Amino acid sequence: MKKATMLRDEAESWKVFSSQLSDLLELVEMGDESMVAELEAEVEVLEKDLDQRAFRAMLSGRYDSQDALLAIHAGAGGTDSQDWAEILQRMYLRWAEKRKYKVSILDLTVGEEAGIKSVTLSISGDYAFGYLRSEKGTHRLVRISPFDSANRRHTSFALVEVLPQIGDEDLDIKINPKDLRVDIYKSSGAGGQSVQKNSTAVRMTHIPTGIVVTCQNERSQLQNRENAMKVMKARLMELEEEKQKEELAELRGEYTKAEWGSQIRSYVLHPYHLVKDHRTDFEMGNTDAVLDGDLDNFMEAYLKMA
Repeated sequence: MKKATMLRDEAESWKVFSSQLSDLLELVEMGDESMVAELEAEVEVLEKDLDQRAFRAMLSGRYDSQDALLAIHAGAGGTDSQDWAEILQRMYLRWAEKRKYKVSILDLTVGEEAGIKSVTLSISGDYAFGYLRSEKGTHRLVRISPFDSANRRHTSFALVEVLPQIGDEDLDIKINPKDLRVDIYKSSGAGGQSVQKNSTAVRMTHIPTGIVVTCQNERSQLQNRENAMKVMKARLMELEEEKQKEELAELRGEYTKAEWGSQIRSYVLHPYHLVKDHRTDFEMGNTDAVLDGDLDNFMEAYLKMA
C-alpha cells in the first residue's frame, strides 16, 4: 500500500507538471509581449521543478525509496571522536528536519566525558535511504580540540553506516529463532528520573555471524525487540549483498578486502575552513552550514558520480 501510494503521488505530480507546461506553452503562443516577465518567471519555476525531478530519477536503486537506518560510531580519537560523533548526529538530525523527515533514536550510548559512543537513528520519509546512502563511510574532523588544555590540533574519526529500513513484505531474509540470543537488561541513561527501573533494553545476537544489535530507547521491551529485529534483518541483508559483490569482484579478478571504513569526507575547521568529499572532489567552504545540515549538494554530487 505504501508503494502504491508513492507511485500514485508520483504519477499525479507528473500530470500536474504536464498541465502547467501546456498552459505555459499556450500563453507563449499568444505572443502577448506584456506577459514576457511573468512567463520568464514561470519558466524558471518549471526549470527548477524539472531539475529536482531529474535528480529524483537518479534515486532508482532497489531500496532508494525506503526509509533508512543510520548508525554513527565514534572511531579513533578518544573523547574528541565521541564529541565528533555527536556533532554528526546533530548534522543529520538537522538535515532530516529540513526535509520534514520523521526521526526516532533506536539506540544511544553516551561517552564517559562528552559526546556519544554510538547512536542508531530511524529516518522515515520519501527516498530517505536513496539520499543517505551517499553518507556511508568514515568521516574525518580536523580542529583545535576543546578537550586539549594545550589547544593543539586533533584529528577525529567517526564511522557512518546506512541501511534501508525494509518491511517484512520486501525482505527475503529469514532468521531461525535458534540462531538468535536475546538478552534483556536495564537501559542506561544520564541518571535521575531518566534511568529505567525495569529491564526493557534488548541486546540481540545473531550467533552464526556474530552480529550484535542493541535497542534501548523505547520504554516497552516489545518495542525495543521489534526495532532490534528490524535492524538485525537490515544488517543481515547488507552482509548478504556484500558477499555477492565480493564473489562477483573475485570472479573478475578485482577482489579487495573490505576495510573498517574508507575516509569519504574531511571536515577541516583549522587552520582553514573546508568540507571536502574525497570521492567526488566536491567541497564547500561554509563549514557551519554543512554541520547545520546543508548536505544536499554533497549527496547530489555523489549520486551523479554513481
